[in-house]
Amino acid sequence: MSQPQQPMTHLLADYRPYPFTLKATALEFHLASQSTRVIARLSLVPKADAGGQDMVLDGGSELELRALTINGQEPDPRMVMREGETLTIRAAALPAEPFVLETEVQIDPSANTACEGLYISGGMFCTQCEAEGFRHITFYPDRPDVMAPFDVTIHSDKPVLLSNGNPVQREAGLARWQDPWPKPAYLFALVAGDLVAISDSFTTMSGRKVALNVWVRPGDEDRAGFAMESLIKSMKWDEEVYGREYDLDVFNIVAVDDFNMGAMENKGLNIFNSKLVLASPETATDGDYERIEGVIAHEYFHNWTGNRITCRDWFQLCLKEGLTVFRDQQFTSDMRSAPVKRITDVQALRARQFREDQGPLAHPVRPDHYEEINNFYTATIYEKGAEVIGMLRQLVGEEGYRKALDLYFDRHDGDAATIEDWLQVFEDATGRDLTQFKRWYTDAGTPHVEMHEDWNADDGRLTLTLRQSTPPTPGQQDKPPRVIPFAVGLIGPNGQEVAATRVLELTEAEQSFTFDGLGARPVVSALRGFSAPVILKREIDDATRAFLLAHDSDPFARWEAGRDLALSALTALAQGRDGGEDYVAAIGQLAGDDQADPAFRALCLNLPGEEEIATRLTASGVTPDPDAIHAAREDLARRMAEAHTDLLAGLYDSMVVKGPYSPDSDSAARRALRIAALGLLNRIDGGDRAEVLFGIAGNMTERMAALSCLIRRGRGQAALTAMADQFADNRLVMDKWFAVQPMAAPPAEAAAIAARLARRPDFDWKNPNRFRSLLGGLAANHAGFHAADGSGYDFTADWLMKMDKANPQISARMSTAFETWPRYDAGRRAAALAALNRMAEMEGISRNLREMVSRMIAAGDK
Repeated sequence: MSQPQQPMTHLLADYRPYPFTLKATALEFHLASQSTRVIARLSLVPKADAGGQDMVLDGGSELELRALTINGQEPDPRMVMREGETLTIRAAALPAEPFVLETEVQIDPSANTACEGLYISGGMFCTQCEAEGFRHITFYPDRPDVMAPFDVTIHSDKPVLLSNGNPVQREAGLARWQDPWPKPAYLFALVAGDLVAISDSFTTMSGRKVALNVWVRPGDEDRAGFAMESLIKSMKWDEEVYGREYDLDVFNIVAVDDFNMGAMENKGLNIFNSKLVLASPETATDGDYERIEGVIAHEYFHNWTGNRITCRDWFQLCLKEGLTVFRDQQFTSDMRSAPVKRITDVQALRARQFREDQGPLAHPVRPDHYEEINNFYTATIYEKGAEVIGMLRQLVGEEGYRKALDLYFDRHDGDAATIEDWLQVFEDATGRDLTQFKRWYTDAGTPHVEMHEDWNADDGRLTLTLRQSTPPTPGQQDKPPRVIPFAVGLIGPNGQEVAATRVLELTEAEQSFTFDGLGARPVVSALRGFSAPVILKREIDDATRAFLLAHDSDPFARWEAGRDLALSALTALAQGRDGGEDYVAAIGQLAGDDQADPAFRALCLNLPGEEEIATRLTASGVTPDPDAIHAAREDLARRMAEAHTDLLAGLYDSMVVKGPYSPDSDSAARRALRIAALGLLNRIDGGDRAEVLFGIAGNMTERMAALSCLIRRGRGQAALTAMADQFADNRLVMDKWFAVQPMAAPPAEAAAIAARLARRPDFDWKNPNRFRSLLGGLAANHAGFHAADGSGYDFTADWLMKMDKANPQISARMSTAFETWPRYDAGRRAAALAALNRMAEMEGISRNLREMVSRMIAAGDK
């Protein structure tokens, strides 16, 4: 790939439309592993206001330009200049009327280890063009607001040749595809290889029959059926809920082993990381099945929210991603348990996005500047972007939301839109002024909301006073108030609800809201459904938390009460104080509630993670000690097991799912509760149950849970050997095998275990999945990654530097393991900073990794 460039900041304020209209794109590929030729014919029209501007095309320095003509004629060589990753054709060489620019380049897919552009994965040609990968295929205006229909011809001896759109020609060694819908280059896709298809069809609501194919490598066919089922459910759901119908004759999905992301929504040809397609009971967990279902839906939903309507520029990335994440969350809520889905989404948001907001990598949902766009595929863009959509839906109501979405699709179909366009359709459809709401897009940081209660017994009146503030973030010190929908309910002393959920709209720095006609002081159930992505601060004791855990009718608020109760205990224990009695008693009552959803009970039995405990301590002004946090969590889990041994053992036995494995929601919920009970019992039975379960488990969900328990008890070696022997040739199972060992290891051994695994011949580190498995497994072991001797930092930095030479996107994304380094003690800070500086000073560091590391280093100066 091209050599690293000097830092260049892109600014939203600098946006200018492209001075030429691209009417049509015709591509011709002559595929060869080391010498692929790409012929591009671009039909262009100068815009009336172009004013004789030069034409600037994007193209990596690895492109070998073999020919360039304008209307069939070679221009004066002095009129064509190449610099860095651009090719400039002077205005004097360009016609004033419509013209055809034709280029021919040669590229070497075999040398492309960055998995960006056209590359080879296991002998298969494939592409990844979002965000700026197309410029590594040919010279092109590689920006999302330049859209055109594509006509693609592929020459290759590979048996299967795929591209976007509809197939129009197929003969030996050649395939031609036409996509009639204008699209930007980032949505282009090509696949050529030895593949087999699982096929089906779908009849749309207007009666058109669409051919569906899930393409996999020979031998993987038996693991692609669930992906097809998920696709059909997604197509039906999008018609029923959003009125969106598919618009081509064929929809193809291809599973690829080497892929930087989860999946890609290329028009009509979705390319997926194989781990998000392939599933069988013997190889995939319940979590894998749910992720496959959700990601299949996400990429399909992009057909309208991302493809038919794309983003004007990459600053608007949240417009397609936040909206589509919100849509896939709705889908999963409808397919499975809506309360459990909401809780798990909030857990993910807090674990990733809140951490992002509170550190050196904080940025708005719509950034106003960036150096490397690949570094902005973040939890803020995706998950917080979805939360903003959810708040907007709350404020305008379901009917207003649907009316606005219909207007959005009608008004902007075929457009490259902006956040302003998006908010305008809501204003026009509902009459609501969203000027202040827009701050959710432009201001970084997680707002803090303080809630104070004032009870007037004489009048039976409760007054809630809410104060909002948002801490400073890099480049944004002062944040004006936002619109915050704050949902509350009131519960009487007898546990009955006395006031149904009411959404308070907080628009000022401080506001008060009253509730009248109350017979006794109620307990406030606050931030129901997690109605806004904020940090709530309220004066509340453990007894009140236990009351809410027992009686709250809102599933999220009930779970939150238990979570807060657990965190109260864990932070006390981590600081050497007593705590946990109220939590241990209350959680036993909930676990024994047979009327509650097993999946919900499982979530409540799982203690907060060590990273979350560290975050809570930091927010309280306490320097977290990873070793003390780990010990506190283990101690509380053991006490839970000792106090409720019989109950947990009963759950473990009674939640067995009989009959053949099914990934359906109810079966998965029963397994989740059984596994949660096992995890606690494992603290006191020495791993005996886990050993038995590993030997008899008929599915990967229970087998991986048992394996993790055995590793934690120091009894995992035989099980690890057995698993490696059985699944040595299954790349996805072995990814799990690599990840679980440093993740579940005793913290003092985690880095050494990761280092040992990295020396194995099957640690194919250039494969993104295998690399993420090992380094992600270590990063997930909080006390292990943050080991006082710096071994976790050093191991990670060494491998990030090595990966940066091959695949800068992966190295940059994995570097976020260091994101929280400034909050720890002086010794750990020094070790982490030394590792960060070592990366920053590396010769030839990519701009991807450089931007991330420099921002994290800068955080140490604050």
